[in-house]
Amino acid sequence: MNKETLKKIFLPLIVLVIIIQIWSGIAAYINGFPTPSDTYVYAFGGTTSSGEELTGVLSDPFYVYNQDSKGLFWQVLESLKRVFGGFALAVIVGIPVGLMIGMSKNIQYALDPFIQILKPVSPLAWLPLLLFAFKDIDNTAMSTIFITSIWPIIINTSLGVKSVSEDYLNVAKVLRFTALEKVFQIILPVAVPYIFTGMRLSLGIAWLVIVAAEMLTGGVGIGFWIWDEYNNLAYHNIIIGIIIVGLVGFILDILMGKIADYFDYRKKI
Repeated sequence: MNKETLKKIFLPLIVLVIIIQIWSGIAAYINGFPTPSDTYVYAFGGTTSSGEELTGVLSDPFYVYNQDSKGLFWQVLESLKRVFGGFALAVIVGIPVGLMIGMSKNIQYALDPFIQILKPVSPLAWLPLLLFAFKDIDNTAMSTIFITSIWPIIINTSLGVKSVSEDYLNVAKVLRFTALEKVFQIILPVAVPYIFTGMRLSLGIAWLVIVAAEMLTGGVGIGFWIWDEYNNLAYHNIIIGIIIVGLVGFILDILMGKIADYFDYRKKI
């Protein structure tokens, strides 16, 4: 292994040790706060520091007792279904809107004030209204994700369109391209890296939103599971849930980054 690879392995391990030490210090200072060792037992099973024998929530993540009592695998899967449902809608609507904004000054002037007003609105502000409208957990969660994750796609797509060189557009005029030909042969090849950057940001926001949405709407999902563990005073499981949310988000970001790199012509030159 070369020097850079060793750094990538050992430097995060050093930070992990520091985090565990800080965590242990907090647990020693706050009475009843989960310790790292007991949290490990709650995750994988064993004997806690108080002598209690536990199975561990990750020892059987695939169990299904009934519709409302499922293992962590199914909780995460339900959350991912809602995330990709809302994310897919954001992509379907966001890319065409971004293309139109980038190609037309009039459309940009018409839509930009509303984008700037709606973009900073918290997903929790939309949730009660959407729950009232849909009266369904899945549709409420997906629509909340759609509304809050569409903005990076629109903004980055329009930015990609505006980055197209005027020389390319002049060539399209000389060749008398139709509007669709100009989009697919000139604009999209240049804008695709920007579009996937927006999609990557959007997917991160979607995963962020789903946890808060499920905490308030209930049902099956990792967000609801974390909130349910809080109600059961199972604070160790809350930390396990936080770690799982972070790991899944990390994996989604890596996958989306790989896809974005594949379609980025600038990295193939």
